[in-house]
Amino acid sequence: MSGGSDTPSSRRPRIIDDRAKDEDPNRKTIRPRQKGSALTADLAGKQEVQGSMSGDRYVRIVRMHGDDFAQAGPGHLVASMEALEADGSVSRGISKAKRVLIGAPLANADSSHERLTKVKALAVLSSDALSSVAYATEEILRVLLIAVGLSALHVSLPIGGAIIALLVIVGISYRQTIKAYPHGGGSYIVAKDNLGAGPALTAGAALLTDYVLTVAVSIAAAVAAVTSAFPELQTHRVLLGVGFILLVTVLNLRGIRESGSIFSIPTYLFLAGIFVMLAVGFVRNALDGFAVQDPPPAAAHLAGNGALTLFVILKAFSSGCAALTGVEAISDGVPAFKPPEWKNARTTLTVMISILTVTFAGITFLAHQFGTYPMEANSSDYETVISQIARHTFGGGNVGYYFIQFVTMAILVLAANTAYSDFPRLAYFLARDKYMPRQYTLRGDRLAYSTGILTLGLLSGTVLAIYQGEVEHLIPLYALGVFTSFTISQFAMFTRWQKRREPGWQMGRII
Repeated sequence: MSGGSDTPSSRRPRIIDDRAKDEDPNRKTIRPRQKGSALTADLAGKQEVQGSMSGDRYVRIVRMHGDDFAQAGPGHLVASMEALEADGSVSRGISKAKRVLIGAPLANADSSHERLTKVKALAVLSSDALSSVAYATEEILRVLLIAVGLSALHVSLPIGGAIIALLVIVGISYRQTIKAYPHGGGSYIVAKDNLGAGPALTAGAALLTDYVLTVAVSIAAAVAAVTSAFPELQTHRVLLGVGFILLVTVLNLRGIRESGSIFSIPTYLFLAGIFVMLAVGFVRNALDGFAVQDPPPAAAHLAGNGALTLFVILKAFSSGCAALTGVEAISDGVPAFKPPEWKNARTTLTVMISILTVTFAGITFLAHQFGTYPMEANSSDYETVISQIARHTFGGGNVGYYFIQFVTMAILVLAANTAYSDFPRLAYFLARDKYMPRQYTLRGDRLAYSTGILTLGLLSGTVLAIYQGEVEHLIPLYALGVFTSFTISQFAMFTRWQKRREPGWQMGRII
């Protein structure tokens, strides 16, 4: 080589490994300084590039053909799969095991193909909210029964109506949030934009905690569905729960598109089964003249003898608001949709709220009509409220009953995927703003935020083990995180309407 005042290193082309780039939209690929003829990076051949300084002569660049690089486009080389293989027999063995477990690496250029359709998004981002009907009604009944007694169980109907009204209001509000924040409008982002760092970090902390509890509660409820059908597994609750968490963690490490495909089937089977159960149960109750059955005598030993105070009603209301969990997931996951992202997200949110309203209302109504009650979790004959409704509806332990139990277990296991979608994404935002370690900003081989996924799996497994997999002990912590993040997010949107006076701000402020 020969040249002018530039050193050779200043004119050397940079080879960029495309998979090593993170999501920062402001980051630019570094190109060599040049003047005159353009540089075309090829795997083999000769190019002449004129230096950028006065007096520079042309420099001839000769590349030898090799297997370390592949051409991704004009002037753009990426590291080949062979170049990325680990050195050493032990490292190669670990790498091969990793490939079998989570699949071959994907390039960042493939990320656009990992977007979700509305059908898949309803399964991936709504499974938590849709599956919460499996335990929300039960928690309302548990508070009323233990605090007051059998005579108060009828209050579950007006409490359920109030929760449905709140659900619709929150759903409409998040439709506005999605439109206002088309690149993702979780509580942290909205609060930071309108209220500042302090409220944003409070919302972020509440959400991170809530996502951990989402996994623990969903998995614990899934195990309860299994033990309702097979009581002999009751003593293995924790082991089953940890196994389910491990399964969902591995599935998410494989990447969002594969998890979306896998999770769609159980979600839609659950919805089909629940709608059939509600329809058959409603018809059977109608044929009986909408008679209300009394709970069995076994419920009497759990009944309390307190007064039906406002505090008891509010306690039952807050426990039943577990039905609202996961509503925010769609607004936080707008970037995961296929274009036009925000419109597809709003449509999916509307469908989810509609389904959730019908299923929650139907289960609460049938639970009241059939005289179901929340059983003691440690009892040998334990059954969930959904299990009791299914037995009444289908006339015992037949194919219909076991189908409901199976799909309920499946969607509750996969409901944890909502948290696996949003916990890593929220951790990315916090790490980007330097509130968490930068490792949470990096994508793994399958374009998933592996550090966030592994952290969530570890924390949720620990929480589930500490509380012995019992849903009723986790719900109070769960409700706290939900209400904290919702309240901060809604107040932040109210502040936005007040300050910016954007189109529709008057109605937005009322909502």
